[in-house]
Amino acid sequence: MEACFHELAAALDRALQPGETYTAYFAAEQSDFVRFNQGRVRQPGSVAQAELSIDLIRGRRHATCSLTLCGRAAADLPRLPGALQELRALIADVPEDPFLLYATDVHSSSSKRPGQLPPAERAVDAIATAAAGLDMVGIYAAGKICRGFANSFGQRNWHEVENFNFDWSLYHRSDKAVKSAYAGFAWSDAELGGRMEAARVHLEHLKAAPRTLDPGRYSAYLSPAAMQELLDMLCWGGFSEKQRQVKQSPLQKFYDGQLQLSGMLTMAENAGGGVAPAFQGEGYLKPASLPLIAGGLPGSTMISPRTAQEYALAENGADGDEAPGSIDMAGGALADADVLGALGTGIYIGNLWYCNFSDRMNCRVTGMTRFASFWVEHGRIVAPLNVMRFDDSLFRVLGPNLEALGATPELLIDNHTYDGRGTSSARVPGALIRDFSLTL
Repeated sequence: MEACFHELAAALDRALQPGETYTAYFAAEQSDFVRFNQGRVRQPGSVAQAELSIDLIRGRRHATCSLTLCGRAAADLPRLPGALQELRALIADVPEDPFLLYATDVHSSSSKRPGQLPPAERAVDAIATAAAGLDMVGIYAAGKICRGFANSFGQRNWHEVENFNFDWSLYHRSDKAVKSAYAGFAWSDAELGGRMEAARVHLEHLKAAPRTLDPGRYSAYLSPAAMQELLDMLCWGGFSEKQRQVKQSPLQKFYDGQLQLSGMLTMAENAGGGVAPAFQGEGYLKPASLPLIAGGLPGSTMISPRTAQEYALAENGADGDEAPGSIDMAGGALADADVLGALGTGIYIGNLWYCNFSDRMNCRVTGMTRFASFWVEHGRIVAPLNVMRFDDSLFRVLGPNLEALGATPELLIDNHTYDGRGTSSARVPGALIRDFSLTL
């Protein structure tokens, strides 16, 4: 893949006409996918795909196209002249872009992070063995993800990483199930077995008569997966400099000094430790770590090149959506073994879903509990919960109501595969929350 990328970039260099500039972004993967149902393999397969996006620039006018590639230069190179011809025709009719900004200083890089992944067949055997006798449904995805950037100034950036993601549920009946995930860069049969065993224990608890709680405020423990759902809402414009400038950030009151978050809360964009590349589509490099929240106080916002150009700021390597792609939230002192005891009496929330803002400017989020959520009394799980709706401000949840953070943040990798394997990731601890608001 890398050799093909460099040949395509060299061909674009040769094909440029006077006054033209280009940026190009390459995305590829070589992945194994296995779908499980009722604990058995139902659909194995492998995917190899590649795409090249080209932005042709003349002055302040530019036009973009994307080419699906086969990954062999001999077959892909003949497609470039036609693509450039179409872009030249488009540029003649498009207006100037006042916010166009792209890297002109050359900062090339190469990062290759081979994983410790078993052959797909062996991973499947380990999964089937661990799930023996269970009604398990899930998807295993693993392999190599590649990204590349090139421009007409000679900059070349390459990113190659191998990882895996096994996302699964153990079903009891109807909507009563335990959802789990195991993702990372180095596979361990023992780690898989431990996570499957923990899911088995929760599955046994689902066999008790379910309980429906009255609306109200309860002590709650949010698992790392549940916390990630809330962080996803924060990342939806919360750290965007553009949204801050137009006063539409859900964290606006945080940035304006009207509210602050818990001093336990520290978060960063960790480009050096995730799946996503440490460069973006206009050729700017990302810092190894960008502090977003430091001890409950504002850190940096994420500034894309377009926002930088519009507001006369310095970009800091953010993608166009100005959302973190490799978020890293610091843990606390709450050991996994002490979670139920620290909760005492309250709710253990395994997952959240259907989250959305109910009041964006007050960072108020609503959503539903999902799958293995339980009522806990005196540090013991006594009953599964029927689905409940929550509605609460993250200024409360991650502010004065945050009582403790888990000691071991969990790596959670995006399991989306709509047009390719996702590259966003998060390291997130669980959290103990006081007065978590359930409304229905």
